[in-house]
Amino acid sequence: MRKRKIKILFSLLALLMITGLLTGCENKKQNSVTKIHIVQYKREAVEFFDKLQKEFNETHNDIQLTIESPNDAMTILKTRLIREDYPDIIGIGGDINYSNFVDSNILADISDYQGLKTIKQTYIDILEGLEFIPTEGTFGVPYAANAAGVLYNKDMFEEHNWEVPSTWSEFMALCEKIQSEGIQPLYFGFRDTWTCLSPWNSLAVSLTDADICAQVNKGEATFTDAYSKVADKIAEMMKYGETGPFAYNYNDACIAFANGDAAMYTIGSFAVPQIQSVNPDINIDSFVMPANDDASKNILNSGIDLQFCITKECENKQAAYEVLDFLLEHDNMQAYLDDQNAVPCKDETFNLASMLNGIANYIEEGKMADFHDHHYPSEMAADGMIQTYLMDGNKEKFLEKFDKDWLRYNRDIIRKVEEYEARHQN
Repeated sequence: MRKRKIKILFSLLALLMITGLLTGCENKKQNSVTKIHIVQYKREAVEFFDKLQKEFNETHNDIQLTIESPNDAMTILKTRLIREDYPDIIGIGGDINYSNFVDSNILADISDYQGLKTIKQTYIDILEGLEFIPTEGTFGVPYAANAAGVLYNKDMFEEHNWEVPSTWSEFMALCEKIQSEGIQPLYFGFRDTWTCLSPWNSLAVSLTDADICAQVNKGEATFTDAYSKVADKIAEMMKYGETGPFAYNYNDACIAFANGDAAMYTIGSFAVPQIQSVNPDINIDSFVMPANDDASKNILNSGIDLQFCITKECENKQAAYEVLDFLLEHDNMQAYLDDQNAVPCKDETFNLASMLNGIANYIEEGKMADFHDHHYPSEMAADGMIQTYLMDGNKEKFLEKFDKDWLRYNRDIIRKVEEYEARHQN
């Protein structure tokens, strides 16, 4: 009887051990699933990223991906970072916000990520150029870009036998010819101050050095000198736009161009979906802003519209790299380009939207430079200054204020640059 009790006791212990082992295995399996959380700012691409999240989770058992695309994402993201509530990956643009994140030591160095080798060097250089002072490492993976120049109504051009200009003289002569035929050459929509930046940036990339903002921070240049021709030429364009351009906003401009009220629109590729929502049949192409009379000096204005950065608090960098690999897969990137009419940052052959045909060779050759306003501090309100200048025409006052406000709102950055230069000189 005693032997039987002992046997039963051992059986129960064995059963408990097996149950424990099974439970342990189950817990281990659950714990082996790595959670990666992305917060990205492209709200207009929320459906694309929702679909991408679903596809990733269906094909990966060891990583659970969550992609959040909130309204006012940058404000939410900054609030979370202040609270030290870090997502694993952030999807942001290549602008002053990125510069501040690098400067605040929030982002992880991803120099060892193999996917960087597939990115066009031009966009890597643009990213490096956004750093206030040179920093060891790479902190973002450029994903998609946009481009700004001049959109034009291709059917209207063909009907009137107008030729796409390649120099400033040709551009002004074309505007004069179109106007003489009783058609409005350009549309602006400058009631929204930010729209003033589009032609401003497109002129500036061809008429100034790409690193002019860095030069000013070092005390090697002034905007009064650098932006003089830019100011002249954006003012010269005004006589070919709509009457009272400051009464019409971005939506008004998109609608007007869609309805054929102007032959050209000085805006970026990002405006095309808005235009097509009004007129799906409009035949749009684009050309680089021909700012110079030497066509070889003209450069495409293109900047990083979306990049992915891993935060320093990400606990599993390799899992985050696997997510980036998935995002960079050819078919996934092509789907994003189709969805957003975007320019690829990856150095592969993709099908581009037809409205990019006129600038495709610039994209392929990497003949591009970043948007100047990506370096402007938001507190400076450069777009409002440009709008005021275009209203009153006082160039001297405008450029003087630009230099003065730059020094005011960039004083901390300028101090860091001075300290960096002093250290490296010694």
